[in-house]
Amino acid sequence: MYIEVIVPLAIDGTLTYRVDEPFDITPQEGMRVLVPLGKKKIYTGIIYKLNSNQSADYDTKAIICIIDSEPAITQKQIKLWEWIAEYYMCSLGEVYKAAMPSALKLESETKIHINEDFEATSALPTTQQRILDILSDGKEHNIDELARQLEIKTIIRHINHLLDIDAIIVEEHVDEKYKVKLTYKVALHPEISTPERLQRALDTLQRATKQQQLILEYLHLSAFTETGEVVEIDRNELLKKANSTSAILKQLLDKHYLQLIAHKTSRFNTDEIATKSSSQLNTEQENALNDIVRQWQTKDAVLLHGVTSSGKTEIYIKLIEQQINTGKQVLYLVPEIALTTQLTDRLRSVFGKRLGVYHSKYSDAERAEIYNDLLNNKKYDIILGVRSSIFLPFQRLGLVIVDEEHDGSYKQQDPAPRYNARDTSIVLAVQNKAKVLLGTATPSMESYQNAKIGKYGLTTITTRYRNIRLPQIELVDLKESYRRKEIDGHFSDILTKRITDTLSAGKQVILFQNRRGFAPYVCCSRCGYVPKCVNCDVALTIHKKTNIMSCHYCGYSTRLTNICHSCKQLTLKEHGFGTERIEEEVQQIFPNAKVARMDLDTTRSRRSYENIIHDFANHKIEILVGTQMVTKGLHFDDVSLVAVLNADSMMNIPDFRSYERSFQMLEQVSGRAGRKDAQGIVLIQTRQPEETILQQVQKHDFTAFFEQQIAERQMFRYPPFYRLMQVTIKNRDESKVRYIAEQLQQRLANIFGRRVSMVIVPVIAWVQNQHIRHIILKIENQASYSKAKVLMREQIKTVSQMPDGKSTIIYVDVDPQ
Repeated sequence: MYIEVIVPLAIDGTLTYRVDEPFDITPQEGMRVLVPLGKKKIYTGIIYKLNSNQSADYDTKAIICIIDSEPAITQKQIKLWEWIAEYYMCSLGEVYKAAMPSALKLESETKIHINEDFEATSALPTTQQRILDILSDGKEHNIDELARQLEIKTIIRHINHLLDIDAIIVEEHVDEKYKVKLTYKVALHPEISTPERLQRALDTLQRATKQQQLILEYLHLSAFTETGEVVEIDRNELLKKANSTSAILKQLLDKHYLQLIAHKTSRFNTDEIATKSSSQLNTEQENALNDIVRQWQTKDAVLLHGVTSSGKTEIYIKLIEQQINTGKQVLYLVPEIALTTQLTDRLRSVFGKRLGVYHSKYSDAERAEIYNDLLNNKKYDIILGVRSSIFLPFQRLGLVIVDEEHDGSYKQQDPAPRYNARDTSIVLAVQNKAKVLLGTATPSMESYQNAKIGKYGLTTITTRYRNIRLPQIELVDLKESYRRKEIDGHFSDILTKRITDTLSAGKQVILFQNRRGFAPYVCCSRCGYVPKCVNCDVALTIHKKTNIMSCHYCGYSTRLTNICHSCKQLTLKEHGFGTERIEEEVQQIFPNAKVARMDLDTTRSRRSYENIIHDFANHKIEILVGTQMVTKGLHFDDVSLVAVLNADSMMNIPDFRSYERSFQMLEQVSGRAGRKDAQGIVLIQTRQPEETILQQVQKHDFTAFFEQQIAERQMFRYPPFYRLMQVTIKNRDESKVRYIAEQLQQRLANIFGRRVSMVIVPVIAWVQNQHIRHIILKIENQASYSKAKVLMREQIKTVSQMPDGKSTIIYVDVDPQ
């Protein structure tokens, strides 16, 4: 038999393998198989198709083994993978790599150990001798480990040389990443399970008092002497009660006095969770709910446009109840991991253990367990997760909720597949005969236009829950504040007074600055030198608490210093500000306030989101400083003041979506204020208070904003009237990237004409030692997008075969954000 296999690599199509051995398991589409690739590498592949005939033009390799007894990928999943690969112009292998939890993708790891028979005939270079010195411990090492110890990146050429002279031996090992979690219980061994045999066993332990004590404790906990029934006792509980050790238990196991019994268990809390009924909807929520259900009769997707704090979550819960009451599953998508914290508590209070949570803060094994439970149609009726949740093996999907549908985080940037989870969720729903609800207070231009033209249904909620008024928004003119010297650091006098009044009233404050770190860069006041990344064309961001300067593009970092590298003077000064600097200034201005920061730097651990959000909700934090993590979806009863420290940095980005993103972010962050009782206050500090977009935010006027933006989008040929493809060209050699980009642009222009841009040099044109160029293709909605992709692929393939093209990376981002 021959099979077509998807491997988790960026290669076109599938690979053909033979099935030689008479395996106990019959191969089926969707099963995982272990396959060799190249000379030594081993990968976990997915059986895509079964073939009876061998491909005639090359010799095929045989698979190593079949991993599964049942398919690990459903045909519905394969269908979705095919759509993603075709639409987003990537390979099935890249989709597979993104879709499956890492713990379910076995890959061989290169292990290196020294060749004991090697005798050097001449002195080796220093690095290679150091490698042999490390390997002389007789243990196996992997390449990454050796590179870390030697603190070098170019280790492969040294490994290859040592291989050539037979100094080392390289082998490929495959380790099972996912293991079922087991708990162990202790029971009396059948050989002594009668009273007579038990007494004889205890008599033999007269001198082994610790072993005897452990058995007696088991008998006490299990009540065996009273009931005569052999009962299993938790291993750890028994050892703790008996004040004993694993070594003593092992001695009793070896004597067949006790036995150890393994039980498969979940990595998640399986205790019963007390649940309560969902909240009663008010009249406007009830009307919205009925309108959504009505529109689903003729539409696959409905957009719920509800102002912040209008109670959209309660509507979601009612819709979830309707679905699971009919035996269906629900996928509840959120754009940020931070949003899962409060939502998990709220959904668990209603649905208990029927809720599963899926995102990257969970371990590989935990995500694999959720995947397998869904594959086997167990346990979960609702999955709350981020964009990767669309790849899970739903068996009876009935509804997909995309909360904060406007959010750019739904778009995967790098690596491929560069999919948009919002758009893909609609395809997922259609394939499963399910429905989609897109919810937001600030719809994306594309979604709102789709609703306006009738492609999606549209339901609107215009008032907040309990008729609480939308927050009052004040614009603070920073130019005027600086002119009058009414500013302390980055806090205008108006903002300082508002914070003081808020804290005095026992309320809380959120301060928003969409840049992390202490300062974006430092500059020498004497010679103008700016420390930059060694791998990218960007200034290093200052992180004062960790005393480093780091690159947010490649991760390079170096120690923070005040000495200019150029003129050697103590003249480096910070410029700009991020959340770390705001946190420091707040602590100086309000020394008695309880302050915390929420950004990527403070939320790297799994529990960090939960800790910050719970502390803020419980008033252990009075002032929360944060990036966009604090702007969306979070609900805090006592936040009465929200301040945006610098609105201009968002609006001045050279991107056609900058105004859309600015409006959405400002409206979303303002929605955190005044959610329970009184009207909240929002202060926006800006040097451009007369800007139209800020006036629209101040009036909460989404309609005016949409009408202005949609007219400009149509005039300048942007989405939603045109669809975009952005071609990215990368090469370490700037002359090569320039040449290949120009060649590709000319070829595309000959086909697409004015739809193709000139070669664009991005603002940051050198990242991770790669020079970058862009070409943008605009295709009107009436034209064939699929035909355009075919033509695009042909030209990229032609250019890639040029001499300079072979070392050049070229990829397409479909519908870039």
